[in-house]
Amino acid sequence: MNAKQEGFSSSTKEKPPNIIVIFVDDMGYGDLSCFGHPTIITPHLDKMAEEGMRFTQFYVPASVCTPSRAGLLTGRYPIRTGMVGGIMKRDVLFPDDDFGLMQEEVTIAEMLKQKDYATMAIGKWHLGHLPEFLPTSQGFDIYYGIPYSNDMDYQRSKDGQSGIFNVPLMENENIIERPVDQHTITKRYTEKSLEFISNNKNNAFFLYLAHSMPHIPLFASDDFQGNSKRGLYGDVVEELDWSTGQIIKKLKELNLDKNTIVIFTSDNGPWLSKKERGGSSGLLKDGKGTTWEGGMRVPMIAWWPKTIPGNLVNENLTSTLDFLPTFTNLSGSKLPNTELDGMDITKILKGEASAYQRSFIYYRRNQVYAVRHGKWKAHFITQTNYPAGPKNFHDPPLLYDLEADPSEKYDISENHPEVLEKIKTIKAEHEASVGNEN
Repeated sequence: MNAKQEGFSSSTKEKPPNIIVIFVDDMGYGDLSCFGHPTIITPHLDKMAEEGMRFTQFYVPASVCTPSRAGLLTGRYPIRTGMVGGIMKRDVLFPDDDFGLMQEEVTIAEMLKQKDYATMAIGKWHLGHLPEFLPTSQGFDIYYGIPYSNDMDYQRSKDGQSGIFNVPLMENENIIERPVDQHTITKRYTEKSLEFISNNKNNAFFLYLAHSMPHIPLFASDDFQGNSKRGLYGDVVEELDWSTGQIIKKLKELNLDKNTIVIFTSDNGPWLSKKERGGSSGLLKDGKGTTWEGGMRVPMIAWWPKTIPGNLVNENLTSTLDFLPTFTNLSGSKLPNTELDGMDITKILKGEASAYQRSFIYYRRNQVYAVRHGKWKAHFITQTNYPAGPKNFHDPPLLYDLEADPSEKYDISENHPEVLEKIKTIKAEHEASVGNEN
């Protein structure tokens, strides 16, 4: 689908809104207290939801790290950017891979440069660690973070009994610490975020804060370790909550809150095979690495005082694919001349949009596994037990009514052959559009 802009007109005399995207790693739909977790306490995110809008049907375009991040930054399904399938033989990029997100792809940061936004990427990048693929080659003025997952580049000791994750901390294109002390990484990301906000209080800015946590291995600082009844995983999530609270506090202190949109969400569902070290999908089925709801439906909170109405729950089908066209509209920029898969959700954010029907494609690597249209979801292929579970092909496809059955327990394909035919047509048209582009 092509992106469509609506609902906002930016004045040339007014500074366009600041934009902050807080993107955590492997947090599940049920891991925040405002999304139902009984023992992980997240007061700052709960307050953010109370003052803003909580989305209950929000999706990422992939259930693993690399393609999900590519989709957020480009507004395109990862199959279009090459960040899944093709030269990527694995689900995600590894330190020995010599490729990444191509420079001809237009990112949110590059698009916002039309309006002279200051741009910074903090945290996990995972779209290529070589200089030509790092954030500073994709529209970001500054980068501070770990270029891939925090569990990569593991080096065993000589006796083979122990080892370290030898991941680097980078500033722009330079390694400044290796291995990085991950116990302090959330706090340091937060400090850098506050510094960037303060330094650009008179400019329009875009901050992409992609936390390394709660991806495994888990690390919390001394101030948070041992605090949560949920154990170390809960400690980590509660520190992420604190971090978000610090950012909101800084915006209010600098009187930037009413001209700043802040979005909090996750890159995919929880890594369930890690058991107590992983998170929770809540009532949703399965988790990371799958195209069941728990793998790709994630928590999302949007906050923008005086623009986003407070204490609202939004049930519309929305996605990180929508960020680029929405931020394009909010900034008064122009859409890139490329096939986009997201839509402008400005009216939804402002509480002005009614319910509507929309389609969403669930990819696993370079294959369409499922398609959602409106309330209906059809599974053509299913796979569990990430990363190596067996693939199951379904003919006819499994069919679920996600509004009545969000846990995907009751296959009703026999009762709705007409729905399956409609979804098959949507799938074929989408696959044709991808084939034409590639």
